[in-house]
Amino acid sequence: MPTLQAPLPQDVPAFFLTISLVLFFVILAELLTRRFSVKTLVARKIVHLTIGVAIFFLPGYFQSNFYPALTAFLLLLLGSLNLKFVWFRSLLAGHGGPDDKPEAIKSYGSIYFPLILLLQVLFLWESHRWILQLSMLVMGVGDSLAGLVGSSVGKKHIEHLTKSPKTIEGSVTMFLSSFILLAVGFTLFSGNFSGGLAGKPLMLLLALALLLALVATGVEAMLSHGLDNFFIPASISYFLYVLEVNQTIPPEQFLVGGLCALLLAMFSIKVKFLDNSGATALFLMGTTIFGMGGMTWTVPLLTFYILSSILSKLGKKRKAKFDLVFEKGSQRDAGQVYANGGIAWILMIVFSLTNDPAIFFAYLGTLAAVQADTWATEIGTMWPNPKAWLVTTFKEVPVGTSGGVSVPGTSGAFIGSLFICASSVLMNVGWINSFGVVQSLLLIGFSGLLASLVDSFFGATVQAQYFDPIREKVTERTHSVAPDGVLVENKLLKGIPFVNNDLVNTFCAISGSALAYLVIENLRTF
Repeated sequence: MPTLQAPLPQDVPAFFLTISLVLFFVILAELLTRRFSVKTLVARKIVHLTIGVAIFFLPGYFQSNFYPALTAFLLLLLGSLNLKFVWFRSLLAGHGGPDDKPEAIKSYGSIYFPLILLLQVLFLWESHRWILQLSMLVMGVGDSLAGLVGSSVGKKHIEHLTKSPKTIEGSVTMFLSSFILLAVGFTLFSGNFSGGLAGKPLMLLLALALLLALVATGVEAMLSHGLDNFFIPASISYFLYVLEVNQTIPPEQFLVGGLCALLLAMFSIKVKFLDNSGATALFLMGTTIFGMGGMTWTVPLLTFYILSSILSKLGKKRKAKFDLVFEKGSQRDAGQVYANGGIAWILMIVFSLTNDPAIFFAYLGTLAAVQADTWATEIGTMWPNPKAWLVTTFKEVPVGTSGGVSVPGTSGAFIGSLFICASSVLMNVGWINSFGVVQSLLLIGFSGLLASLVDSFFGATVQAQYFDPIREKVTERTHSVAPDGVLVENKLLKGIPFVNNDLVNTFCAISGSALAYLVIENLRTF
């Protein structure tokens, strides 16, 4: 629970010193950009780095968390006002736009930075102050060095990762600096370990530092607009906190899970199941689910991933005519990973903090939902000469139409859902046995089936559909490529522009998990 302690008089001098130090570096960065033509990105990273180091020493100067929380709040207020009035341009510089002009503003890091600091001060100050210190140090130093190296000497850009340019040199810098900081930090704070990390050998702690450095690097590489300022320390804090507090999750299991997630991500790139962004997202998600959940949570996810990936590669010739209809191809990106596995990822995080078995059924429900949606699409388009009907009007429509359902596709949706639950049955999961094997199969099977129909409903009503003037077809794609290579904007026919296939898939995943969870909450006796 968040806790705000009472203010102590002895903390007042340190409070004013901290505020003065922050303002000094902010003003210094602004002077460097205005008077000495230093790039605003460089100036912002300097501020970023110095404040990150200062936060590391923060707990040594304060007895109560009141003034550190007040400091974070004031910085959050300053960052918010600066977005509107642009007093300090150096705090807002992103990677986009020439010559660091004000109109190239992209970064909201000046808001996310104090926001995550405020949350950590409220949640971690009393019992796990060292986690706050380490996570903020990695973000402040590692992210700053990665940005400076990437923008100055980075030459090898990583393709298909994120809209902001990311380089191999910057990512390597992020990884090495994060590993060194975490390794030294674990050695320094080992006496503060009181839970699952207490008494662990040095080699295991170094391996943990290595994995968390990879996680921090993946988060930094995937996120832009300053979001990494929030999620780098948030991810490190989450893993360390759970490993300390939740005694049912041994660090050894977390390390093995992270290694498996890394190997699976590399394999996915090799066989072109995923592009770079999708593989990085899979690594981060897999590290959480494999590492925190063990085999009980891993097998259902692998069942979905392997079976759906193979199915998407089958029947290429028959499905080729739909390639220009669907928004994306069979090589999935990060958006599709989030849409299909994001809810499962969140449920794993919730379970690791609550140990509520009903969350596991919600997890199976969301995997069944996305499996059912994938199988319905793949089997429906692969089946010889199927008929499809719009789910809202039951009028016959061409196969592949958003919102269309068919007998083969709907049957495939139910069978795919059963595979998800069956994988847990084969794993002899205690919660499944307690609730009943047949009851569990029916619950998860119908959760997936109904969720796929929810997906079809949203696809027929609010998902954006466009007309491709080049091929004279209805499509989910916003643009088409003419024979001469010119990009042509497609005309919106129906739906809401921002409601794309990934968002509809997310609705599907939520509905599957919600249905399974609500039924279990009302019926469970285990």
